[in-house]
Amino acid sequence: MNDFWIACGHHLLDRDEGGGLRVTDDFLKAYFARPELMPPEDACQVERRLHRELLADPRQAVGADEIASLADPDARENWQFVLAFRDLLLRHPTLEAAYLASVRSGASDLPPLFVNQLVHVILRNALDGCDDPFVLRAAELFFRIQRVLPHEQAVLLGDEEIVGGRTPTPVLSLMSMLGATTDAVVDVLSEESAAAYWQRSDQFDMALDLTAGGRGPAALAQVMTRWISHLLAVGVMIEPLRALQDEKLTWYVGLDADSTRLGDRLWHGEELDERSADRVLALFRLTFTDSSRALDDVRGEPVYLILSMTADQKLRLKPQNLLTGLPVKGLEMAT
Repeated sequence: MNDFWIACGHHLLDRDEGGGLRVTDDFLKAYFARPELMPPEDACQVERRLHRELLADPRQAVGADEIASLADPDARENWQFVLAFRDLLLRHPTLEAAYLASVRSGASDLPPLFVNQLVHVILRNALDGCDDPFVLRAAELFFRIQRVLPHEQAVLLGDEEIVGGRTPTPVLSLMSMLGATTDAVVDVLSEESAAAYWQRSDQFDMALDLTAGGRGPAALAQVMTRWISHLLAVGVMIEPLRALQDEKLTWYVGLDADSTRLGDRLWHGEELDERSADRVLALFRLTFTDSSRALDDVRGEPVYLILSMTADQKLRLKPQNLLTGLPVKGLEMAT
């Protein structure tokens, strides 16, 4: 079986009987060994001691007064963030439970970096055993910002960190036969290139074709299905749509901030102008395999999922919306 996303640290974690991830000392030590927390040569003695002691005992209690006594303000901020993250993990039996508690509380005190890393490793667990590179590449949308890459009528997504700073505009490998010339080439995941994903899964350097009717939307639907099942123990079926035509929006979930705003407009009976409609990248219809799990006022009705790009052609999917926005009663964790 092929391994993937090795850098997320899933191999440092244990699983409980329900399949959830249990934090380990080795996983915590990996955070304390990050370059941002390594004391520089001019670090104060308190910072050096704190770092040394936490590498030896990563669960050791650290008081706010000790952090406040660090001489370097950047070091104080870094330690505050990483210890808040550590304490969140230690308060809950699994990483899945910690993530659910965080999104349900609405707290936004953790930097996006930590949240994305948590989503990354939880998805690695939820998708364990997956042998479809298209599903895994689609799952990257959950924890990596994407940029829409221009190519005729196709909806192609490249990782923002990989392609965002490149000039001129990256050329996609499927266009190379047309005579385009640039050193910035991005491979598009295809049937022919799929086998290369396993060696490149931690590089995030393959583009995803999200064009309606293709493998991309179907793969993303599978990821969302696994995500909901793993974290909420709710069975759903999700199918990609090409368009919303006279559908009744009894309930909808925006998969990003822009989609939520667009959905609100549709909910209130507005027609989207062409500019707004063009920002919609994908649409999905969700139904519950057990209708009794849905709230009574929407039972039997589908839930529509909307995915959009920002005005500057970026995609910031918010996986927490699938956990807090569905009309589910009696929510329970799968872990």
